[in-house]
Amino acid sequence: MKQVTNSVLMIRPVAFRMNEQTTENNHFQKEINGMLPSAINAKARQEFDGLVSRLQGNGVQVVVIEDTLDTDTPDSIFPNNWISFHENGDVVLYPMFAENRRDERREDVLDILEEKGFVIENSVDFTSAEEDGLFLEGTGSLVLDRANAIAYCALSPRADEELFIEFCEDFDYAPVIFEAFHTVDNKLKLVYHTNVMMSIGEHFAVICADMIADKKERKMVLDNLRASGKEVVLISEEQLNYFAGNILEVSGADDKRYIVMSTTAFKALRQNQITQLEKYGCILTADLETIEACGGGSARCMMAEIFLPKNNSF
Repeated sequence: MKQVTNSVLMIRPVAFRMNEQTTENNHFQKEINGMLPSAINAKARQEFDGLVSRLQGNGVQVVVIEDTLDTDTPDSIFPNNWISFHENGDVVLYPMFAENRRDERREDVLDILEEKGFVIENSVDFTSAEEDGLFLEGTGSLVLDRANAIAYCALSPRADEELFIEFCEDFDYAPVIFEAFHTVDNKLKLVYHTNVMMSIGEHFAVICADMIADKKERKMVLDNLRASGKEVVLISEEQLNYFAGNILEVSGADDKRYIVMSTTAFKALRQNQITQLEKYGCILTADLETIEACGGGSARCMMAEIFLPKNNSF
């Protein structure tokens, strides 16, 4: 299976704000004092459009879908949490922790993708787990080494172990399970999403290994990454707080590789880390400051990779 795709789905926000339902365990969210909600949304749309422009300008196919005001979906800008697309034509729908995030799931998204020539063979729906208070938030909770069929998951209120194992069994992934903690108000808290602390490209992996407190678990994760041929780029918790782990490798024109991250994340990296990454792709950055502050997520969260097959007639 391919690790890197040329196509991503992105949802343009219409009422972006700090989601009060997610602050319970997303400790990266911050209030922006002195900005009206309308100004926050306008700035988020501007940042969103900037990232889309950067991607499209380098040959990445971006399917942009406008959010709707029909529902209250302040986090719609992060579609990778509710849906994932796979090479065999499968679409997976995931159970979400915050009730208002469940309204982000839209059937018309699938219709639009099919209109653009993507082939959907089957839908796998885990969302009934919400009734039991169990959650697994897509490629926020799952960091997939697709090429080697290994799935990494930092357990949290948004990443249930049994659901994760069920996903791995259904899609033939080997599960790598661990706990990762970060410091919040001088207390250790579980990191809410795996993709905040690690990212896997075709030939590299970025990870804040220090957050894995259990030494055996930390060694297991690093051993798996290295055994699957990844050059490991280690980042610190301070760098993670600037979203240096929330990055994504994509392919552009002529299969040129790009490593997408926010300007904030790039500025947090040391030169030796940048040099490591630039062996595998051109670093592509965009200013996402408002989205990061209010949403508690960054560039990787904004892109749902599309690995679906394409209809030859398109």
